[in-house]
Amino acid sequence: MYAAGLSGGSGKEHMNTAISFERVSKTFVTKGTTFEALSDVSLTVERGDIFGIVGYSGAGKSTLLRTVNALERPTSGQVIVDGRDIAALSAKDLSVARQKIGMIFQQFNLLQSRTVYNNIAYPLRLAGLPANKIVDRVEELLEFVGLTDKALAYPSKLSGGQKQRVGIARALANHPDILISDEATSALDPQTTGEVLDLLRRVNKEYGVTILVVTHEMDVIRSIANRVAVMQNGRVVESGSTYDIFSSPTDATTKRFVSSVLHHFPSGNAVDRIRAVHRGRLVQLHVDNRESNDPFLSRVAREHNVDFNIVYGGVSELESRLFGNITLELLGTDSDVDAAIRDLALSTPVTEVTQNA
Repeated sequence: MYAAGLSGGSGKEHMNTAISFERVSKTFVTKGTTFEALSDVSLTVERGDIFGIVGYSGAGKSTLLRTVNALERPTSGQVIVDGRDIAALSAKDLSVARQKIGMIFQQFNLLQSRTVYNNIAYPLRLAGLPANKIVDRVEELLEFVGLTDKALAYPSKLSGGQKQRVGIARALANHPDILISDEATSALDPQTTGEVLDLLRRVNKEYGVTILVVTHEMDVIRSIANRVAVMQNGRVVESGSTYDIFSSPTDATTKRFVSSVLHHFPSGNAVDRIRAVHRGRLVQLHVDNRESNDPFLSRVAREHNVDFNIVYGGVSELESRLFGNITLELLGTDSDVDAAIRDLALSTPVTEVTQNA
């Protein structure tokens, strides 16, 4: 299903890779001022991934996204798309390559003077597809996105969610291998966001399209992506499977993003409020998808003559696996609590909450 226009490249190392960012940097110079938007970014997006790139405003994520179809060209480094350096293609080859890279936008970018039907048909006409083939493809896509009854409507008559569905259908018109999404749900309400993300999952599953999603919304990442990279100041500060990033974030920026949607760790103010009531030792236990049913918490408390209260935390599910963190108050003599903490650490990571947490 992968198009000849993007094939033929650098060998076996790229056979399962849709996009490879190889030490990509991008510098802008404006009015004598130099700004480094990207700095030495290296990432790999495998075929069939839904890969999320998350970061705050100005992190460089949209600039990185735009290098995939050469709307931005790296100052240094390479962006390899299906085995070929996208920025090194001739104008003719780049035009062909872009037909296999669909793009959807935050503000939809629909042609206001054209109907839904003609918005979807537009890239097909540019590609020179015969009229009968255009009709078949547009009708197929209208049915896929659930807008058959809106074919003759104009964008001004559509809701935000309907506009984005048109944008997705248009992006799929030329049977792309890759779909890139630039903050595509940021202008939508939560329910409509969920519907659009459901549609993107169908695009990935039913059409086999690799999807690269840029967003500042960690809930979007949790909902749709199987892998994620976190960006800050033009750099990737952490990357990995979505489960690993959510369950065990290491970078401070990643932790802030995760804590924006998961309330597993108490803030400093929350710790102060907890300490006002609970005078025992406070520790945090990491919870993961355990294969053992050992009730280690109650067992350790019993064996070491320690009482405990669960005072904060939560457990979440992602990719059918559990993870989370709970904050405990441990009550007992110092020696008994020390022994209990050592024993707990044999079963799960334990962190003692310090006074200035």
